[in-house]
This record gives sequence, C-alpha cells and structure tokens, in this order.
Amino acid sequence: MKKSLYLDVEEKDLEEALNRGEWRSVKNLKEEIGKYQQYARNTLRKDKRVNIRISSTDLEALQTKAVEEGLPYQTFIASVLHKFAAGRLLAKQH
Repeated sequence: MKKSLYLDVEEKDLEEALNRGEWRSVKNLKEEIGKYQQYARNTLRKDKRVNIRISSTDLEALQTKAVEEGLPYQTFIASVLHKFAAGRLLAKQH
C-alpha cells in the first residue's frame, strides 16, 4: 500500500501541494524562525488587565469547559477571546 493511503484529508492536500512544487525552502531559516517566535511571544504576552461581569451560569460553563481542556479557567477565557479577536472562533451552526 502507498503511504498516502494512511494520510487524512489535510495531510493529502499538503502532500499534493508539495508534489506540485508549491512549497519552497526559506532563505535564512534561523532568522525566519526567530521572527515568527517573536510574533508568537507578542501574541501571547498578557500586558493588560480586564474586569468583566458575567452570569454565574456562564462562568460555571466556562470553568467546566476549561477543566475539559485541561486549562485554568482564566487562561481558557483569554484563549477564547484571543481566537475571537483573531477571527478564528467560528459560531456553531444549529
């Protein structure tokens, strides 16, 4: 069997893009890695404090979800807000 039979859809798409030559090596790899590490540090830096009022029901639901994710609830809430602000949090379709 071919190795690609064991890949999921996303991995197959990446493999096909690689085979089409859509991916190229980056010049100055260490410099590029450093640049993106700095982007990540800037994104994750928590330099402002916000106080909000939410219902106890919502807080309990957030705390439960945080436990399910294995995160402290404040970290989980910050993550949800960050994903929303970055446009990566999608509304669930009913």
